[in-house]
Formats: sequence, structure tokens, C-alpha cells
Amino acid sequence: MQTAFPERTVRVLRRLAWPLLILVGLIWLAVAAAQDERREAVLLTVQDAITPATADYVIRGIESAETRGAALVILQLDTPGGLDSSMRSIIQAILQAQVPVASYVHPAGARAASAGTYILYGSPIAAMTPSTNLGSATPVQLGGGGLPGMPSPDEAGGKEDGGKDDTPDKGGAESDGDSRPASAMERKVLEDAVAYIRGLAERHGRNADWAEKAVREGANLGAREALEQNVIDLVATDASDLLAQLDGREVLVDGAERTLSTEGIEVVREDPGWRTELLAIITNPNIAYILLLVGIYGIIFELANPGAIVPGTIGSIALILAFFALQVMPLNYAGLALILLGVIFMIAEAFVPSFGALGIGGLAAFTAGSIMLWDDPNLNVALPLIIGVAIALAGFSIWVLGRFLGLRGKRPSTGYEEMLGMEGTAREDFSDAGRVWVHSEQWNARTRSPVREGQTVRVVAIDGLTLTVEPVE
Repeated sequence: MQTAFPERTVRVLRRLAWPLLILVGLIWLAVAAAQDERREAVLLTVQDAITPATADYVIRGIESAETRGAALVILQLDTPGGLDSSMRSIIQAILQAQVPVASYVHPAGARAASAGTYILYGSPIAAMTPSTNLGSATPVQLGGGGLPGMPSPDEAGGKEDGGKDDTPDKGGAESDGDSRPASAMERKVLEDAVAYIRGLAERHGRNADWAEKAVREGANLGAREALEQNVIDLVATDASDLLAQLDGREVLVDGAERTLSTEGIEVVREDPGWRTELLAIITNPNIAYILLLVGIYGIIFELANPGAIVPGTIGSIALILAFFALQVMPLNYAGLALILLGVIFMIAEAFVPSFGALGIGGLAAFTAGSIMLWDDPNLNVALPLIIGVAIALAGFSIWVLGRFLGLRGKRPSTGYEEMLGMEGTAREDFSDAGRVWVHSEQWNARTRSPVREGQTVRVVAIDGLTLTVEPVE
């Protein structure tokens, strides 16, 4: 049996259809307007050296802002500089971002030195707070060496790339006379850095000549001077002032001009998470190096002693953490292979005595691999750490070798060889064959000299279960 709607009900529904559709549309517009009113500006903070952990944090922050549909990313900088590879990763992410990025040197007293200067030049918006500075962009090798901008006839160039020093004051000195670097490698690194920062400056219409001066001479500028010389776009006292000044400004985002609308948007702070904190610890070259060694030795000891559990557990955890660090660091696989080969050789010395050949070869391979573990010369394992670990491993190898040499001089403690030279007592008189008591056992014995019952005898040979003895006078 079928039941139909009354005709009157159908007419009522037809009359309400359009009002209902209009109501749904108005609700949808209201929700869209509310979402538009809640537009966000994501705030990322960099308050230390530029490292792989910093690059990971900034890149993930920009990707998160794009996913959330943020109107702006504010990259708050206070950095002394950092690694060239990490800096370039950050700049590439900024240049390819679908959301405008404003690099902002803040708070008062902060700086964007060395790598921070490049990041400012690579950002669509460059801003500073009063009483801040930028500059000292000369590429130098971390941990020593001369400045590329200063002649140093006594030192060869040790620079491999445009890495930035973590201490910007080193880059602040100006050279007298010829500012060209002393070596071909230094010149290559310096010219690469100059071309890179000039390209960034020209992309955003900023002062390229001063950018070159910051690289060649380590020049610095305060916020007001930087604004006057067209090094930055604006000076703002805080984030609210920055957003107010950016409203209506046209910027270049991913190769296209875009007009910013920043009035009334909410600033959402996105601090580094546990991943970034962990990465910052284990991407320290020394920590990653130690984790790698602990992991390798733990796995080797577990394989040598199946069921020990503790070495394998510790080694597995350390190795996973080491691999987590290595995935974001410029690893030199030849160096890693040399370290593994060295460890294997030194372990093999303990099981296959080669009288030092494997131990010495392993130590040499291990030391060479430790020195060349990272492709970026700014990522160096501390030399005292390498020397200390190498000495400890060398001491272990020498101890193992000494133990084996000592064992060679010891009499065997088992088998037929143990019986040779052992003394016993004759159980009867005999001049050819008889019985003796040796090693708490009764043996058949032969002798070339007559033996009296109860006389002490010494074993000089053994043939099966028969001993050859001689009387002890």
C-alpha cells in the first residue's frame, strides 16, 4: 500500500524551498566571513645559530602555514649566523613559499648577522626593530682560519663552501689594501657568496652594493641606517606595528605580485616542538658522532654475544637517533665507510690476532673517517674528541695484543700438552714399564732409567695413554 504526501503539503514545501536555499547561502557566507576574519599570521622564532634543526623548524613552519591558509609568516630573527647548507635550505623554502614571509629582526638588541643577513635579503619582506643590526656576512670556516676578505699568506684556504661563522664579530673586521682572499679556494667561496646575496637583493629590489660590502668587508648596519640605505623595507617596534605597516603593501610571492591585507589578522605563535628540540641536540656533530659509535659497538657486541640484550638495546636506540640526525646533515659516505671499516678491523684484532696489523689499519681508517664524516666543513667533529676516542680504541687494541702475546708464553692448561713437564709419583719399582700417579690419575708409563716405588717422576712425552717419564733427582 503506497501513501502519498497531501497536495497541500507539497505546495507548502515548494513555497519554502527558495527561502531555505537563501538561508543556507547566508549561513555559508557568514561562516566564510567569520573564517576570513580569523585570518592568521604564523610567528616562527629563530633565537640561535642557523643549524639543520633550525632549517627543519622553519621549513615545516612555512608548510604548516600554507596548509592552514595563513595570510603571512613572520620569521622573527635573532641569530649570530650558522651553516651555509641550512641557510640556503631556509631561503629556498622562503622563495618557493605560497605564503608571503616577513623576516623580522626582533626584539631590541637582536641581530641578523652572517647567515641572518642572507635570510633577510631572501625574504619578500625585510623588517627590523630599532636597536638591532645586521651584516658581517663574510663566509668563514667554523672553528678558526683566516677571513676570506683578509690576506693571509701563511695560511692556505680551508673553505669549501659559503658557510657562515657562528661568531659574527669575526666577520666585522675590514681589510686594509687588497681585499681579495689569499687562496683560490677562498676567492671561489667569496665570489659565490657575493653572487648569491646580490641575486637575492636584485630579486626584491634592495641595495645590492651594500650586500656585497657586507660579504667582502663584513660591514654592519643598524635598523635606521639599513632602512635609509634600502637594505630593509621597514622598521617596526613590534608585531602589531609590523602588521599595520604591511597592510596594502605589494610583495613578490613565488614570482608573482601580491597585495597584503594584514588588518585585524591574528598572530599565532608556533614555537619549536619536541622534534626540533631533539634534532637540535642530536644534530650537534659531536653528539651525532658519539651516538653513531655507541650504536655500532652496541650492535657488534650483541652479535658477538647473542642474548646479552643490553648492548643490542642501547646500540639500536643510539643508531636510530644517529640516523635521524644524519638524514638532515650533509653526510660524507666515504667517511662513514672508513669509520665502519676501522671499527670492524679493531674488533677483528681481538678475534683474529694479526700482531697489530688490523688494529693499526683500523685506527688509521677510523681517524680519517671521523675527520671527513661531514661534507660541510663547518660541521666538524671536535678534534679533541676524535683524538680521545682514537687513543681509547688504540689502548684497547694494544691491551688485546698484549694479552695475546702473554698467552703465547703460558703453558697449555688443557689436553695432552698440559701433561708435559708435570710431576707425579711411581707406584712401583720398574726399569722399563710400570705405573705412575700423575694429575690425580693412574697412568701406564715407560722409562729409560730405573724408577723406585714412591720416587718422584717427570713426564717428558706422551703416546696415547702411555707416559714417558724420567726420575727426578
